[in-house]
Amino acid sequence: MFFERFVARRFLPRDRKSFSGPLVRIATYSIALGVMVMVMAVSILRGFQGEIRQKVVGFGAHLVVTSYDMGNTYEEMPVGMERPEVERIRHTPGVRHLNFFANKGGMIKTEEQIHGIVLKGVDSGYDTSFFAANMVEGRLFDFPKEKASNEVIVSQTIANKLNLTLGDKVRTYFWQGESYRARAFEVCGIYNTDLTDFDEHYVVGDLRQVQRLNDWDSTTAGGYEVLVDDFGKLDEVAGLVIAQLGYDLTMHTVVEQNPALFAWLNLLDSNIVLIIIIMMMVCTVAIVSALLIMIFEKTSTIGLLKALGADNRSVRRIFLYKSAAIIAKGIVVGDVVAWLLCWLQARFHLVHLDSASYMMENVPIDLNPWTYVAISVGSLVVCMVALLVPTAYISHIEPAKTIKFD
Repeated sequence: MFFERFVARRFLPRDRKSFSGPLVRIATYSIALGVMVMVMAVSILRGFQGEIRQKVVGFGAHLVVTSYDMGNTYEEMPVGMERPEVERIRHTPGVRHLNFFANKGGMIKTEEQIHGIVLKGVDSGYDTSFFAANMVEGRLFDFPKEKASNEVIVSQTIANKLNLTLGDKVRTYFWQGESYRARAFEVCGIYNTDLTDFDEHYVVGDLRQVQRLNDWDSTTAGGYEVLVDDFGKLDEVAGLVIAQLGYDLTMHTVVEQNPALFAWLNLLDSNIVLIIIIMMMVCTVAIVSALLIMIFEKTSTIGLLKALGADNRSVRRIFLYKSAAIIAKGIVVGDVVAWLLCWLQARFHLVHLDSASYMMENVPIDLNPWTYVAISVGSLVVCMVALLVPTAYISHIEPAKTIKFD
């Protein structure tokens, strides 16, 4: 092994004037470019998928438990908050958090416009980190113990349409049977998630307001929202949770509630695979071409090594060692450039997007170190396997002919 590595370092193209020298540099740059494109493509698309999932889950939850109502109605059926299923779900493996919620359809009326909304009522145990992270102005509403809070947060979309600002009183009307009920809320915060379907309609406030509008008592809600520890195990945890439910309850996952959106996100995986295949082909073609030129350029040297006693396997290892060094150099350069560009985007948001089309303002980045490891190792393995074919030509080189030719 030492002999092959020594020869590979000593005689394979070190001379910049050699014919294969520029091709080796081109192969190195091609591999670096291919690895950089693969890493950035995976980081961006994974970041995009993660960002969309986080936003959709932030508006609801991974799992939503509601009443099993077969009626054709938009009104939620009440669910008890003190049912035995609640504690069983909380202690189900994989469940991170459970909170209560209720939705109520209505409309906001100003002097100039009317806009349909859904008031989402949440309790004091609600995980507000999502809305806190997407708050544009103001703050989250409080949960006073003595009475229901009149404060709500509205989306920037609704605020812009109705010319609402912090501290404004909004007159809101809700349907209740054949009549309606009016409530006056105060805008304490404005959020923006860039999810048009949600931002167009949702106003978030105190659950007790929805309970009063529906004539429910304090132990009744519209359902339970359940967050899981690992999105990758969503179906597994969903199976455990649904086993805890009574006959009058049903459950839907976030994927079932948004099938078109998640089908689109899954389609992005096909784009990732396609990009990786194309870039792998670029890398393998570049290094195979460079290796073939090196072999042709060193034909006489190969014949001399064979005449001195080196077998075909030993000579092939010489070229494989040199090719591995070229590939490794290209991979390292590609990883470094990709990490630098991804870090700059994640830190300073240099590249912006049209939020109306992409549901976010900046290109998202998933800085997962395993992405770099997987692509680097995969590139090295694929390229090395591809090199086994051109190095087979070495066994056809006859020492007598090459030495005689010289």
